[in-house]
Amino acid sequence: MSIPAKIAEIESEMARTQRNKATAHHLGLLKARLAKLRRELITPKGGTGAATGEGFDVAKTGDARIGFVGFPSVGKSTLLSNLAGVYSEVAAYEFTTLTTVPGVIRYKGAKIQLLDLPGIIEGAKDGKGRGRQVIAVARTCNLILIVLDVLKPLGHKKLIEHELEGFGIRLNKQPPNIGYKRKDKGGINFTATCAQTELDGETVKSILAEYKIHNADITLRSDSTADDLIDMVEGNRVYIPCIYVLNKIDQISIEELDIIYKVPHCVPISAHHRWNFDDLLERMWDYLQLVRIYTKPKGQLPDYTSPVVLPDDHTAVEDFCLKIHKNLIKELKYALVWGSSVKHNPQKVGKDHVMEDEDVIQLVKK
Repeated sequence: MSIPAKIAEIESEMARTQRNKATAHHLGLLKARLAKLRRELITPKGGTGAATGEGFDVAKTGDARIGFVGFPSVGKSTLLSNLAGVYSEVAAYEFTTLTTVPGVIRYKGAKIQLLDLPGIIEGAKDGKGRGRQVIAVARTCNLILIVLDVLKPLGHKKLIEHELEGFGIRLNKQPPNIGYKRKDKGGINFTATCAQTELDGETVKSILAEYKIHNADITLRSDSTADDLIDMVEGNRVYIPCIYVLNKIDQISIEELDIIYKVPHCVPISAHHRWNFDDLLERMWDYLQLVRIYTKPKGQLPDYTSPVVLPDDHTAVEDFCLKIHKNLIKELKYALVWGSSVKHNPQKVGKDHVMEDEDVIQLVKK
């Protein structure tokens, strides 16, 4: 029996099963089996993984990478060419874009790489179409823009989310707050620091047994689901922020537009008429969470044109030095920083000082 057939069988069984306390244990087991089969689909046994499609692996350049994901003919290529000035083949029929088309925009001094990925079709996670390679590229992005046609958004949104979830991409979520430590003996030690609505000791044990884990410490620090536990054990999940871009708003009324604006993580635009691009760029900047650091050579004014851009969880002076050159940290004596992260301007700081957006730094070498 092939893997997709096994997956279909488990999915149909899950759809048939009623959800209540008595069946929670059984559903947890099925979810674990499903996750294992999905992983086998992505990386077949025996080889080092499926052969990648030609023209898909684009070198990562710039400070961040944004992927456009969506069904064919929703306006991804039009959006890319109007945002970045890159020509991506545009036509009125489906599947015009067949490989990844990269483009680069400069926004607030940061170089952001945009990737126009080929259209996804239903069943991509099971290897249909070019879907597997498309989603593999999407995994490497810092932000995913799901481009939807405003006239049929919700069905498409659910399908794309389902495809991405099946590939271990979690959109707009935080990693589950679960402590997990394998050990050699002693069985499963299960503790929960708060009330759990779905998981209990039995369910946790059976899910771990499915992965042949019989000795581990599990600590649940928040109200977790069986999916969270499976994500934790699989360990290959990526958590990526996501914006839903509703394209073609020139075809709807103002009243409908007001309703759309209330949906979370949503930006309505018209790629063809270039409407609302500034709002989209601003939202992209917020979700990327980048920090700009300006440099100041000794005895000169700071250079405000080309900042060094760092992700907001790595903004120490050490990270700044490594971004420029790996030998720089060895020669660093101290740094002078101006800006909101210090009490005095300038302030002498060491390599562990954490900087904030739009700080100015001057490095002093030994």
